[in-house]
Amino acid sequence: MLYRPFGNTGETVSAIGIGGWHLGLRHVDEAFAIRIVRESIDRGVTFLDNCWDYNEGLSEERMGLALRDGYRHKAFVMTKIDGRSYAEATRQLEDCLRRLQVDCIDLVQHHEIQRFEDPFRILDEEGAQVALEDARKAGKLRYTGFTGHKDPLMHLRMLEMAAARGVRFDAVQMPLNVMDAHYRSFAGMVLPELVKQQIAPLAMKSMANGHILKAGTVSAIECLHYALNLPVATVITGIDTPAILEQAFEAVRTFQPMSEEAVAALLARTAQQGRTGEFELFKTTSIYDGTGAHPEWLGEEPKRLRDAVLTI
Repeated sequence: MLYRPFGNTGETVSAIGIGGWHLGLRHVDEAFAIRIVRESIDRGVTFLDNCWDYNEGLSEERMGLALRDGYRHKAFVMTKIDGRSYAEATRQLEDCLRRLQVDCIDLVQHHEIQRFEDPFRILDEEGAQVALEDARKAGKLRYTGFTGHKDPLMHLRMLEMAAARGVRFDAVQMPLNVMDAHYRSFAGMVLPELVKQQIAPLAMKSMANGHILKAGTVSAIECLHYALNLPVATVITGIDTPAILEQAFEAVRTFQPMSEEAVAALLARTAQQGRTGEFELFKTTSIYDGTGAHPEWLGEEPKRLRDAVLTI
């Protein structure tokens, strides 16, 4: 296993992280979900991804079972919340702690930053970031960050507004893959800013949930190698079969830093199919927008704003 710095925190994490969504899928039973987590940790993985809304909480519950018997202290555990308000963020965080069966989560991130109002709501004085900061003071989490898969401009806006309010995030998660480079590129627009600010970049959707492989121009290992070659802390990959588990470790075992020429050649093979975003459906459709389908997960707008509307 390769290990990399987690931003400027002094932490290190495994270059491959295990995605939490797959742990709760219908064809993945509880025993295999536990095996995925424990075998990965036994073979050197430390970074574990999850989210409050994954499979109605089942993904976190299964990860919590896997973290028993001494595995918790070997892992860097991350989860995400959808709540934008102080109250909803606090409620969801408590759910996460209970399901994961931990007293403290290493990293909690604001999930799906994709609406213009998301930074305003989260960074409001009655917003979710204040809730996370209070939870950090209480010892319930160590680091904070945010994620999103829709548009790199939203990530930049979130970073800009956070800086203006004196908030520093420890990590930012985004899709990074061989087609992202050609359409609304997170690698081109957001990654350099994170490196500059020494914020840990977390890569996800290296194969766009398998859609990139359907294009027939690159292999799964090439997708993982491309993401690993970027200046990221970890590449999060979903695992739902023994073969995919082995694939992740094979990608690490065979990875070598890529030359500029090798990267250019790989991107040239994906340029035509990647330029419209048709294989990155999380950018171009609402299919992967969990909070879009469930706006109730976000919580209420700040009370003073609701009151102001009522007085108009």
